[in-house]
Amino acid sequence: MFKGSFVALVTPFRDGKVDVDTLRKLVDWHVEQGTHGLVPVGTTGESPTLTHDEHDSVVRIVVDQTAGRIPVIAGAGSNNTAETVRLVRAAKESGADAALVVTPYYNKPTQAGLIAHFTAAADCGLPIIIYNIPGRSAVDMSVATMAALSQHPMIAGVKDATGDLSRVPKTRMTAGPDFCQLSGEDATALGFNAHGGVGCISVTANVAPALCAQMQEATLAGDFATALQITDRLMPLHEAIFTEPGLVGAKFGMSELGLCADEVRSPLVGLTDDTKDKMRAAMRHAGLLN
Repeated sequence: MFKGSFVALVTPFRDGKVDVDTLRKLVDWHVEQGTHGLVPVGTTGESPTLTHDEHDSVVRIVVDQTAGRIPVIAGAGSNNTAETVRLVRAAKESGADAALVVTPYYNKPTQAGLIAHFTAAADCGLPIIIYNIPGRSAVDMSVATMAALSQHPMIAGVKDATGDLSRVPKTRMTAGPDFCQLSGEDATALGFNAHGGVGCISVTANVAPALCAQMQEATLAGDFATALQITDRLMPLHEAIFTEPGLVGAKFGMSELGLCADEVRSPLVGLTDDTKDKMRAAMRHAGLLN
């Protein structure tokens, strides 16, 4: 099972191009900080504005630089089943440990369509983490559909970004205790684990990887008093990062720490001055800035 704090890794840019040297340094830094796993080229990795070649290259680089030290779950989602299959196969060839596959967005398939889509992805032979995020995809995978898909030997779990904590016990009761449930929402990650989850694919962990990893470790050890203390340190940062699109907030926070540039691709733009001030205050509260 995949457990703990998985970073929804940003894709660093320099002058419009993927900054490969910085990407490799970020991988090493996250390993040193105690991160439990990496998730490149998801939404936070700006997958919508990467070319297919860039997408595949980032996965290869992250897998290579990680060198088996922690798991890599490669983003491989599309609203086109054939394209999803291609992305999953490329992730498998790169040596990724699993693929994160989002529910198809915009075209709003039925539950039967979701089963067909994820079955095709899973038949590639790489473990699949379902990414259920109805706020972005406009379709919500039902608990019953997830339970049916969990019977496929290559469908390992879910990144649940519904914000509905009651989904965790419902999914556990229908998909079974071995079905890996990871939160897709930083602010409720503690509660998600209290309901039976085992980790979080985190945007905030780009900026505060050690704290996010420590919080996850505390919950998995049943030490919720420590987890609450860490959550209180992180909550203003969770809120600040998502004041504007989360990956923009994450890159700004990382730039304040000297980790990478805050450059993003259009149609995203840099943070407003007010949000920058909010980010700095939250980072000071978390103990990340003096």
